[in-house]
Amino acid sequence: MANWLRSLSDAFWTLDRLLGGQRRPTRIQKWTARHPIRTGLCMAVPYALFFFWLSSPEPENLWKAALGGLAIGFVFVPFVLLERLRQRRLMRLGIWDGS
Repeated sequence: MANWLRSLSDAFWTLDRLLGGQRRPTRIQKWTARHPIRTGLCMAVPYALFFFWLSSPEPENLWKAALGGLAIGFVFVPFVLLERLRQRRLMRLGIWDGS
């Protein structure tokens, strides 16, 4: 099991390098990595408003729109956590000093 997880991790970092993962993070990438919950909420609120705008004006649709927005926020948080891992790896490899 450990070898399978290790090979999966190696494949992820290889893909990351191919997609430009060795570059220094931008200012917005640094902010999102430092604040993953805020990033999720910043994505959830506009989507919730969009879902509410698309739905009919009934009270139960407000809950559906809020849950839809939170679902979108929960989708963004793991990707932000992966960005945080990428930045830690860059510091560990000495490519980026963390500033």
